[in-house]
Amino acid sequence: MATTAGKKTTRKYSPAAQKDVETEMRAMKEGKLHSGRSGKLVTDPKQAIAIGLSMARKEGKKVPPPKAI
Repeated sequence: MATTAGKKTTRKYSPAAQKDVETEMRAMKEGKLHSGRSGKLVTDPKQAIAIGLSMARKEGKKVPPPKAI
């Protein structure tokens, strides 16, 4: 079993960005999260995460850029 004692890694997402995602997930579970343009109710957790990360990016928090298709 490998240990990571001497290995240091940097965070991909800041704790503040995690907080945004957590807020959006909670809103989705309460049935209060709507998508941006169409205004439809969000029911997919992946979409809620994407919305939270997008908001964190707009606020300038440490979040990697979105993946290119």
